[in-house]
Amino acid sequence: MSHCVFCAIVAGRAESSLVHEDEHTIAFMDIRPFTPGHLLVVPKAHAADLAELDPEDGARLFRVGQRIAAALRGSTVGAEGANFFLADGVVAGQEVFHVHLHVVPRTAGDGFGLRGRPTTPPRPDLDYLAGSIRGRLGVIDA
Repeated sequence: MSHCVFCAIVAGRAESSLVHEDEHTIAFMDIRPFTPGHLLVVPKAHAADLAELDPEDGARLFRVGQRIAAALRGSTVGAEGANFFLADGVVAGQEVFHVHLHVVPRTAGDGFGLRGRPTTPPRPDLDYLAGSIRGRLGVIDA
């Protein structure tokens, strides 16, 4: 994927501020951070979206993200918590089409947060949707 900026970073053809690298993943500072210390964890194998992502690579993303979130607390970032964010598809806000996990350090009053408004659907609506999703997963009864 020569046109993928994250593949270029993995290959060493593009600049990054490296935080972590192993055989399967790389983590580097986001160049458009929401908060100081915001970084990305990326599988080295290109996958444009979650449907293409090897499940083991997905598990690795979260294992590395978990370690980094702990490191953010003890670093000069001084995080008090962390948000993980992964956008899958244009409507979800994905801008770079190589799966990546955002690790966003949080401190009190940092101004970052979810802006959506939760709803309270009736239980039959939730049950209906749950049944539809179970069907796609191949689960007959719950």
